[in-house]
Amino acid sequence: MGKLDGKMALVTGGARGIGRAIAFAFAHEGAAVAVLDMRKDDAEAAAREISGLNVNTIAVAADVGDEAQVRSAVDKVGEAFGRVDILVNNAGIDTTSQVVEMSTEMWDEMIRVNLRSIFLCTRAVLPGMLQRKWGRIINMSSQLAHKGAADMAHYAAAKAGVLGFTRSLAYEVAREGITVNAICPGPIDTELFRNIPEAWRKRKLAELPIGRAGTVDEIAPTAVMLASDEGSYYIGASLNPNGGDVMI
Repeated sequence: MGKLDGKMALVTGGARGIGRAIAFAFAHEGAAVAVLDMRKDDAEAAAREISGLNVNTIAVAADVGDEAQVRSAVDKVGEAFGRVDILVNNAGIDTTSQVVEMSTEMWDEMIRVNLRSIFLCTRAVLPGMLQRKWGRIINMSSQLAHKGAADMAHYAAAKAGVLGFTRSLAYEVAREGITVNAICPGPIDTELFRNIPEAWRKRKLAELPIGRAGTVDEIAPTAVMLASDEGSYYIGASLNPNGGDVMI
């Protein structure tokens, strides 16, 4: 028996990195998994691999910052699975710039992908969860939401907004059988992290008490716990697998 047997999960940004690890971890625990990603080929490849674990799966391509695409994607998942029990808002981007040099376009794109998307995806699945009186919403934030970072004001602001959204929504829906929580990873060895300028990465890793980046498999178990019955008393929480970058 898996911890998520019979559950239907939607993981955004599920084709790569942390999202992919969470999608596979959910499948190992018996959940049907919808892999949503902008890259259609990558989403389909991940879904094919997940199907090898003898669970139902579907690949959906969508830009999570686009309202119409989000609604269409959630409709497709609903047609395939009948419902969404678990939503992991994982899709995101990462860029660097000092504020004085940052373009309005860079700021707006960060907010669109890393914060607006969480609102759009959550709003799309929430009516069904409220009707069924059960749901799990897991939002991917960052340890930088707590401490900030030079050259990443836009990223830290978006991720801090995720925490504010998480806590506020938790107040709205906790008594309806829905938990809403956030995960705040530290530096994780993913394509996203590797694309950050090397000097910034080296500086950040040198700050960590553990002395290294984490792996995606060190984050996925936190998502499994929050998605399962074991996470039923976590409400509006921010869990921090971050290598000691923020100790709270």
